[in-house]
Amino acid sequence: METKYYTKLENRKVQCHLCPHECKITAGKSGICKVRSNLDGVLHLDVYGSLSATHFDPIEKKPLYHFHPGKEIFSLGSLGCNFKCPCCQNYHISQSGIKDFPRLLKLTIPEIIRHAKSNPLNIGVAYTYNEPFVWYEYMFDTSQEIKKAGLYNVAVSNGYINKKPLEELTLYIDAFNIDIKGFDDGIYRSFAGGKLSNILDSLQIIKGRNCHLEITFLVVPEINDDIGQFRQMIRWIVKNLGSDVPLHISRYFPNYKMHKQATSSGSIRNMARLASEFMSYVYVGNMTGNEFQDTVCPKCQQITIIRDGYYIGSDNLTTDGKCQSCGHKIAIV
Repeated sequence: METKYYTKLENRKVQCHLCPHECKITAGKSGICKVRSNLDGVLHLDVYGSLSATHFDPIEKKPLYHFHPGKEIFSLGSLGCNFKCPCCQNYHISQSGIKDFPRLLKLTIPEIIRHAKSNPLNIGVAYTYNEPFVWYEYMFDTSQEIKKAGLYNVAVSNGYINKKPLEELTLYIDAFNIDIKGFDDGIYRSFAGGKLSNILDSLQIIKGRNCHLEITFLVVPEINDDIGQFRQMIRWIVKNLGSDVPLHISRYFPNYKMHKQATSSGSIRNMARLASEFMSYVYVGNMTGNEFQDTVCPKCQQITIIRDGYYIGSDNLTTDGKCQSCGHKIAIV
């Protein structure tokens, strides 16, 4: 399928305008993402309607702790990514193009809707597993129909997308989880292959368009674990997005091309405690048996949602989302 957001250049070259890479692609080649290819001077999405994985997941697994907690979401993954993170846990699909991964599931949009509605606990569709922005057209078309069907759309992304396509997408995506790689442009350039400023712009666009937003920060030793930079990130989030945005601090484990020792649990807890001084809802991921699983009322400090891994044990919320102990409105959809 021909993509949106590109221009034709001389000698059958094209330039993609979906993300800040702005790839110039010669005929027969693909962009950095590996799934947007120049076919004789026309930019095509190689994976339209092609999926590498589908699954019903707890919404908490995305992770989204403040968007319909306890429900499930029909999750779709395809191929490709516009980042090159050396510790990617889904590298087998994120770093693959259609030639590397020939066996893909074909699903039409009506079939996706039927699957989504077959589970009574399911609230909608999540675009996840690899970077969904690189299969933008399929996600965009699907999300419109999902919305018409009375269901919700969720995107789990690195946030590396240009302003216009993101603004267009926010008309249909109800909730985002955006992964921040670090609060330093040098880290982004060397670790992921992008620019921090573009991620910050995306976060502000999502928040400004009144979409539900949660943030994940994967802590990698000696890469992005500097406490000073972490403190700067927390201050930026509070100032520009608000203290009620849920933050998920996630523990790194060796994967793909990175073999550093796993992040210490002590470092993760220290960062979570620091963030909790400024932010209302801080969680820890990839680490069992920690005190940062439950949702705590920021006013009276009573636990309002008890979690066991990705599952809800019980809650202390009123039907309109207020703490039963003090009546404070918890920032939950």
